[in-house]
Amino acid sequence: MFIGRERELASLECLYKSDKFEFAVVYGRRRVGKTALISRFIEEKKAIYLMGVESSEKQNLENFSRSILEYGTGMQMDTAFLSFQAALEYVFTLAEKERIILVIDEYPYVARASKSFASTLQMLIDKHKDRSRLMLILCGSSMSYMEDHVLAYKAPLYGRRTAQMKIQPFDFADTCRYFSDFGAEEKALIYGITGGTPQYLLQMSEHLSIEDNIKNTFLNPTSSIYEEPENLLKQEVREPALYNAIITAIAGGASRMSEISGKVGENTSVCSSYIKNLMALGLVKKDTPYGEKESRKSVYAIADHMFRFWYRFIPENSSVIGRGAADLAYRRIAPHLADFMGKVFEDICQEYLWKLLLDGTSPVEFSSLGRWWGTDPSTRRQEEIDIMGEQDNKTALFGECKWRQEPVDVGVLETLVNRSRLFHYSKVELYLFAKIGFTSGCMEQAEQMGNVHLVTYQDILNALQPEKNNAKKEGTLWRP
Repeated sequence: MFIGRERELASLECLYKSDKFEFAVVYGRRRVGKTALISRFIEEKKAIYLMGVESSEKQNLENFSRSILEYGTGMQMDTAFLSFQAALEYVFTLAEKERIILVIDEYPYVARASKSFASTLQMLIDKHKDRSRLMLILCGSSMSYMEDHVLAYKAPLYGRRTAQMKIQPFDFADTCRYFSDFGAEEKALIYGITGGTPQYLLQMSEHLSIEDNIKNTFLNPTSSIYEEPENLLKQEVREPALYNAIITAIAGGASRMSEISGKVGENTSVCSSYIKNLMALGLVKKDTPYGEKESRKSVYAIADHMFRFWYRFIPENSSVIGRGAADLAYRRIAPHLADFMGKVFEDICQEYLWKLLLDGTSPVEFSSLGRWWGTDPSTRRQEEIDIMGEQDNKTALFGECKWRQEPVDVGVLETLVNRSRLFHYSKVELYLFAKIGFTSGCMEQAEQMGNVHLVTYQDILNALQPEKNNAKKEGTLWRP
């Protein structure tokens, strides 16, 4: 069974059924399952597939020729086209007679090897698009290259695409669909340490405890995940050492530009350009208090949960891990897992609220959700709100999320009420999210107020996966 990607597959099918020239750009960082998505889509369809390799123009042309000739003859042949132009021209001609999909996976490798490839492709699209039945898919893992050299205004192919898809890691709901045999808490932890990235999910086993999964992957020098963040940086950027230092600084608590630059020993202008690249890769994000435009309050955070987990726990325990002492390393990590999961739980709660909105059951029709922080003018104290969403200048929701092994008490509710009063909405809906549940005092107070929603983690699971709850897994993830 292929898990998730329903919307992406539906979009590609819609393009395919148009039976006219279509050009889709599919991109996203490594390991998110782009190739798996495309492989699923072209099943039982007439398709020519080229996987670009980091090699010469000659090698990529030979591989392309082989794919084309195998499609046309059904046989593997050693003959090669003399140029990419000749090969592409042949494909466009074939597609005048029948619907054909041409996939160029890892397109940046091909385009870098052949400097004229993009211009040639542009010329042939303009020449053939009105009578061609070709569906062209360019796929790439180099986010910056795809955005700058395919999607950008000055790129040769600008204006030719008919669709684009930025593939993201799985959300919590799709992660649960794959790991249906895990217990409730285990599902959240697995989502937290993998970030929902398909390739990392594949490294986890439902036959093992969370502790053993972490030991076998993150705390095992021979596993593919152990050096994954550093290896990914080496593939994506030219100076991985400085990028690595910046991510480490953010993971260690540095959230403002001045703090980050101080920790890495570079000036803010240098750090700023590097952080922009990390943001383009989807590894770092810039947070601004909800409802405010970019301001001095903005902070930086690691966007990907797996990277946040790795940089939080692995470097400081690397010497222990290198000596094979996984048990000791885990004992050092375990007391901090609940704190790490706090941010993960906030994201899960946001996913739940979006589910309510899309189902038409949310009491507040917000357009976005986010975190807020600022100063209480009456007490001069810094205050934070985990989740906030505004419908209009009269209506909003506020949420507090608690991932801890004890019921949430009435004090947490009272704090949320007070923080919501920092704003001046006439209609307010309050959400308390709890891992375990709520005290009787909290439930009584919530009932009296009438605008308070008490949601347990199990409630979230039931809402996000109603048909899959306690169901047996029917298949496996496709390997990206």
